[in-house]
Amino acid sequence: MRLDSSRHDSASLTKGVNSVLKQRHQLFVSLLCAADGVVASAACYFAWAARRVLIEGSFPTLQTRAGLLAWVREPLVLLALPILLMALWSFGLYRPRRDRVLLAETVQVMKAAIATSVALIVILWALGPELVGGWAGTRSIRIGNSEIDAGRLQLGVLTFSLPVLLSFYRAAFRLALRAIRRRGWNLRHVAIIGTGRLGRIACRTLDRNSWTGLHVSFFVSHQEEAQPNAVCVDRPVLGGLRDLDRVLEEQRPDAVYLALPATKATLLRELVRRLDRHAVDVRLIPDVHPRYLPQSMAVSDLEGMPILSVRESPMNGFPGMGKRIIDIAGSLIAITVFSPLMLLIALLVRMSGKGPVIFRQRRVSLGGQTFDIYKFRTMVHAEDENQPARWTRRDDPRVTSIGRWLRRTSLDELPQLFNVFFGHMSLVGPRPERPELIERFRDDWRGYMLRQHVKAGITGWAQVNGLRGDTSLKKRLQYDLVYIRHWSLGFDLKILWLTLFRGFVHRNAH
Repeated sequence: MRLDSSRHDSASLTKGVNSVLKQRHQLFVSLLCAADGVVASAACYFAWAARRVLIEGSFPTLQTRAGLLAWVREPLVLLALPILLMALWSFGLYRPRRDRVLLAETVQVMKAAIATSVALIVILWALGPELVGGWAGTRSIRIGNSEIDAGRLQLGVLTFSLPVLLSFYRAAFRLALRAIRRRGWNLRHVAIIGTGRLGRIACRTLDRNSWTGLHVSFFVSHQEEAQPNAVCVDRPVLGGLRDLDRVLEEQRPDAVYLALPATKATLLRELVRRLDRHAVDVRLIPDVHPRYLPQSMAVSDLEGMPILSVRESPMNGFPGMGKRIIDIAGSLIAITVFSPLMLLIALLVRMSGKGPVIFRQRRVSLGGQTFDIYKFRTMVHAEDENQPARWTRRDDPRVTSIGRWLRRTSLDELPQLFNVFFGHMSLVGPRPERPELIERFRDDWRGYMLRQHVKAGITGWAQVNGLRGDTSLKKRLQYDLVYIRHWSLGFDLKILWLTLFRGFVHRNAH
């Protein structure tokens, strides 16, 4: 009987805790939804006003029922608002995350706004243009050589104004909150469980990012008991794990950060269970050094089982398809542009001595797959270029006079455009290495194999920063890992642009 009563009390307490957290979250979401609705309505009426001014020349009168109905129907507010709020919710923009990066939130807001515009276009196409007054009329405006009717003009203005207004409003809202939090207002008080290296790093990181409004008030030691009057990063250590419930009841922090050292990982499950009894948000900081997590960690679940994706190729899915489209289009354009030059180089290489014009060499690319890389022959004998793996020395006697010029200008790598077209390589990525070099480096350089999470490239972040030829392997690896961690199609385009100015002639190319 006592056991059943204890279970009932625990369940009631947990239910009460969840209710408090839910009410706090609902208040924040309600205010944010209201503000989003006002801004979205402003965008809808702005687009409608542009249509009315530029095409109809006047606004409907409010004195008649038809005019009042036009003010309600034509701006599309009743149709756009529920779609937009659902899109914002789907993109996770109603989760009160103080540690969200401003740029990341702006990107999500723009995605939600664009998705709303696309959904509006589809719905209006499916239901018919009569849903908005004036769509079926004959009035239009000429822009250039195109005739644009009232409805299309309104949708076009809305598609532009909605993401712009929402992004500016959300950014201003976040910046205002950050300014307030830096002045010590709107703070959330945080407790950190763990006084080791990880706990100290967590505290200092939150201190540096004061814009989050997360203020570390105290620590709880990861030992059973804490030393009397102990201090960690200028904060008091109010007890050990044995005192956890008492400390949380007395101090009532808003959030708890679990920063346990790896030696205490077995305590995690029990601590999470104990924290269920308190009205606090719980964050978990893994005891893993950032250099072992070179890519963004993704969280998913499979039938309720949480899965942390610590390491995977950033090229999976739609982004990888976009990169492949750029590779195919870019390689075709480059082959077409450089084909006369490649024919001239082929003739010069043929005249430079015996041996094939193009030589092949085994290299490693995505997922450890090997392929034959194509280059113009630059040495006296092609076999010399397949000697035991080593980098070419400056003024190497094996290099022909035309080969030295080709290497200095990187024109010997033009045939690799065909490697890109056939899918062996990419325009941008870490330079491919020979299999025997990879076997040598994989154990000596931690993280070296992460380069194979992306396709090897003709140019890369290391190359446009001057790390070519016989340069520091450590620095090259660092730049390659930066590229993998921060990869995006925009980053690729930036590297391709820089390659035009830095990627051909360089003092380290030999």
